[in-house]
Formats: sequence, structure tokens, C-alpha cells
Amino acid sequence: MTSEQSKKKESTGVRLKIQARLMLDDEIAFGPGKADLLTAIQSTGSISAAGKHLGMSYRRAWLLVDAMNRCFQQPLVETATGGTQGGGTRLTPLGLDVLERYQQLQQDIRALGEKHFTEFKPLLRKKPLPVA
Repeated sequence: MTSEQSKKKESTGVRLKIQARLMLDDEIAFGPGKADLLTAIQSTGSISAAGKHLGMSYRRAWLLVDAMNRCFQQPLVETATGGTQGGGTRLTPLGLDVLERYQQLQQDIRALGEKHFTEFKPLLRKKPLPVA
């Protein structure tokens, strides 16, 4: 059984899932995955450790950081190369601000969505009908 089939069997019923993505042309400048990555970088001080924590390769984590830094007017993440002080990665003041604002946006969107979801919930079946 694939993990997708397992997820279908573990259905949690009717729910609302809304996630905001900030787009710059066709590029996702910021979204839930990038917010998770920034949170992990903040707690680990490392892109590599943050990626491992989230189950992604260093390359994937670095590409997400690069995309964020290219999309915003100033970098959200700064890296320092190793040496006597050691290397590391940290969120810039703008990175901290963007992360906090995004988390607030997500909370606001969820609250608004839940308000309207109560109108849809009684219209939905308990389970979808089988595919014909």
C-alpha cells in the first residue's frame, strides 16, 4: 500500500485546508514550505540541518532559500562560511519579519475560512461516492 493510499484510508472526514502562497511572477516567493524551512533554520542555525529536519536534501533546502532571497528586496537568510568562529545560517531581520507576518496571515485566513466553512460542511457527504 502506498503512502497516498494509506492517507486515503486514514481519512479525517470533512475539513478545510487553505494555504497562502506569495507569488512573484511564476515564482513562489513564500509559502508554507518556505515558512517551515525558515523556522527550521532559525532553530538549527543551518540550512543542512534544517533540510534534514524537514526530510529534504541540502540542495532542495538551498534552492528554496535562494528563491526567497531572489524574490525579496533584501535577503531573508544569511550564511557565514566556516572558520575560527564556525559557519552558520541565520534569518535576517527581514526574514524574521516576513516569517512572523506570514504566520499571522495564515492564522487570519484560517479563521476567515472556518467562519465560511460552517456553511459548506452540512452540504458535504460523510465520504465521497466511489469513482464510477
